[in-house]
Amino acid sequence: MRLKLCIITACLALASCTQKGKFHVTGHITDAADTVMYLEHLTLADGVQVIDSVKLTGDGFYEMSGDTVGNPEFYRLRIGNQCINLAFDSTETVTVDASLKNMSFGYKVEGSGVCDTIRLLSLKLADLERSIRRVSDDRNYTVQERSDMIEQMIKEYKTEVEMDIIQNRYGATYSYFACFQMLGGRLLFNPMADRNDLAWLRAVANAWHQQYPGRPRTLNLYNITVEGKKNQAPARQIVLNVDKNKVKELGIIDMTFPDINGEERTLSDLMGKVILLDFTAFSLEGSQERTLQLRELYNRYHGQGFEIYQVSVDPDRHLWTQRCEHLPWISVYCEEGVNSDMLKLYRVQEIPTYFLIDRNCDLNARMEDVKDIRKAIERLL
Repeated sequence: MRLKLCIITACLALASCTQKGKFHVTGHITDAADTVMYLEHLTLADGVQVIDSVKLTGDGFYEMSGDTVGNPEFYRLRIGNQCINLAFDSTETVTVDASLKNMSFGYKVEGSGVCDTIRLLSLKLADLERSIRRVSDDRNYTVQERSDMIEQMIKEYKTEVEMDIIQNRYGATYSYFACFQMLGGRLLFNPMADRNDLAWLRAVANAWHQQYPGRPRTLNLYNITVEGKKNQAPARQIVLNVDKNKVKELGIIDMTFPDINGEERTLSDLMGKVILLDFTAFSLEGSQERTLQLRELYNRYHGQGFEIYQVSVDPDRHLWTQRCEHLPWISVYCEEGVNSDMLKLYRVQEIPTYFLIDRNCDLNARMEDVKDIRKAIERLL
């Protein structure tokens, strides 16, 4: 038995040795003389790791390499903020040519169908981002219309990726890559909230389990699908929890959303203060002027117990992050946007809309009822 175990161990070690080798990436990056290009490994556990680098000369030629690990892994070529995404799983040589002026999206790949498909996915995502920006900036549409258009564009993009890239190629390296594409700081495929997304990730996870059992990326996919299944509730419900030891009546519908730091902020936690509950979108025309008006109110009354709880329904989370980064009040993000249950429960018909809430957490007035907001705030204080 012991001899058999030793033989098995030796065979595994031999298999490991035969799997390990070097991959090579070579080519030319023009218009990049005297710049340093890095070959980086995008690891799961340790983040971005530099594995090779080269200082480019006038002709832009480079040649770099790294160790294969027996399963597909993701890498990138980087100069400054410009990156080219790549993937390797064997001893192969891939040629990548580009100009530094348009390195991230104007490059060419030879020698790897996987890397070329990743290039096409990156180009498609860049086109989607440009289309979304155009819609976000178009003031000929309402917030609702822009949100609907953006949602439809994302839906169409995902359907195209599912049908043309992932379907029947679940074990492909580029299918894994597609599942983790990001848009505005968020995953396009969200298995925690979308049953359809969960189904596609599960198909990829099953294929990777067959091909690369026990590997870190396989286990990562499996864990994500397990968590996604746990989070898939049959239907969304609004639940009122009553603590019998601290019974209180609220004249508001309570809500909890994350702020810019990811901290969950609950409206009722502000009981004891006069609150301006503000449903808004920073993408609206005149938003900056309105922010200045709110800042004036905040500066004048905050010391007396006045607080602002601002709920952003922007379709572009990145824009909200930029605009609220230095705001002194509570600014939270509602991922459901204008389709949020909260807007329906508060009967919000247009954005922006605000409400005044008194120190007992009772709803006191809404925007159309307030002719002079300063007097209304002072009266509640």
